[in-house]
Amino acid sequence: MQDRPMKRRTALAASIGLASPWHALPAAAQGAYPNRSIRLVVGFAAGGPTDVIARIIAQDMSGSLGRPVVVENRTGANALIATQFVAREAPDGYTILLATLSHSVNAILMPDNSYKPLEDFTPIGLVALLPLIAVTGSGTPYNTLPELVAAAAASPDGITYGSAGNGGSAHLAAALLATRSGTRMTHVPFRGNGPALSEVIAGRVSFMFYPMIGIQEYVARGQLRPLAVSTAERSPDYPGVPTMREIGYPGFEDYIQGLGLVGPAHMPEAIVAKLNDALRASLARPETMERIRGLGGSVSASSPTDYAGFLRQDLERWRRVIEAAEITARD
Repeated sequence: MQDRPMKRRTALAASIGLASPWHALPAAAQGAYPNRSIRLVVGFAAGGPTDVIARIIAQDMSGSLGRPVVVENRTGANALIATQFVAREAPDGYTILLATLSHSVNAILMPDNSYKPLEDFTPIGLVALLPLIAVTGSGTPYNTLPELVAAAAASPDGITYGSAGNGGSAHLAAALLATRSGTRMTHVPFRGNGPALSEVIAGRVSFMFYPMIGIQEYVARGQLRPLAVSTAERSPDYPGVPTMREIGYPGFEDYIQGLGLVGPAHMPEAIVAKLNDALRASLARPETMERIRGLGGSVSASSPTDYAGFLRQDLERWRRVIEAAEITARD
């Protein structure tokens, strides 16, 4: 993490003629890092949960690093555009990405037109986990998730579920429920979680899995009925709502969306360490932890190595869901 060991390694590499990733960088990048602003790319629109969390940690990291960390939204194709953009950038630490579940899912659904989620990126650190809550409109006849599943069993394709689009967490969680319950449910994708939730509230869509972000007000007003949470234990915000495990679907707690920072492949260890230190300092602040908790997430700081392991596991767990539910890029 310190500059002196890195300088010794750089000098050694130069003396024996090796072009290490650090030595291969332009001279400006080899100086004290960072010496200019850093772009934190987000693949979703401003104001959404991913963007809000990105802006929280960007502000903290700016203070730790002494240079601005600027959030840049590059929307479209379930974050594919943003992810491909970052993969092509120089591995100098000045362009990084807030990766979501789509980081793995896009690569599974579009293997020929995407990227390699492990090989093409450098893990920096996990940021937070975003659990889901299954909700239905208060005007529906479903008081519990088992009642909704029973209705799906009685009327194949009669139960619909909303999502923010194909391959998102809401889509995959509901597809997992259908697979585990042996039922057929109809996916209704929308352009964002907000429009999907509006249709659930109106009763035109049966239910959806929604991130635990800003949904309490709808429950408090009686517009939504919570059915189950995807966490391992009951949520303190919804103590009366059972977990998926409690109602017969163990393992759902493993299928949770993780947010983390990655950069292009072959970033120097010293830069990765500095970014990880700044990220951890942000996530250790009580104010930051509380703000993320208020958004329905839980802080989950990690080392780059641990985050790399998380990404490997994430790729495999979502591959199992996608294959079992026979989901394609056009679903």
